[in-house]
Amino acid sequence: MSALLVALGAAVGAPLRYYLGQRLDGRWHHGTLLANLLASLLLGACAGWSLDGSALALVGTGFCGGLSTYSSLAVQTRDLGPVRGAAYAATTIVLGLAVCTLGFWAAQA
Repeated sequence: MSALLVALGAAVGAPLRYYLGQRLDGRWHHGTLLANLLASLLLGACAGWSLDGSALALVGTGFCGGLSTYSSLAVQTRDLGPVRGAAYAATTIVLGLAVCTLGFWAAQA
C-alpha cells in the first residue's frame, strides 16, 4: 500500500515541478528553486506534524520527493558556471534549510 501512496503523491508532485520549470526557469532557474523550496517547506511541516505511515508516504516521500529535484539543481548549477553556479547551489541549500525550519515551526504552532 505504501508504494501506491508514494506513486500517487509523486504523480501530483512531479507534474507540478515540470510546470514550474516550464513557466519560471530562465536565466536563474526560478522554477527549480521554487519547487525545491516548496518541497522543503512542506517536508518541514510534515516533520512538525509528526506524520508517519501512510500520510508520510503520500505527502513526504511521494509529493515532496516528486516535487523536489536534485538532478535539475545539479545540471543548472553546472550550466551557470563556477561563480554563479556556486551561488545558486548555496542559495538553494541555505533557503531550503530555512524554509524547512519555518515549516516545522509553523506546524508546531
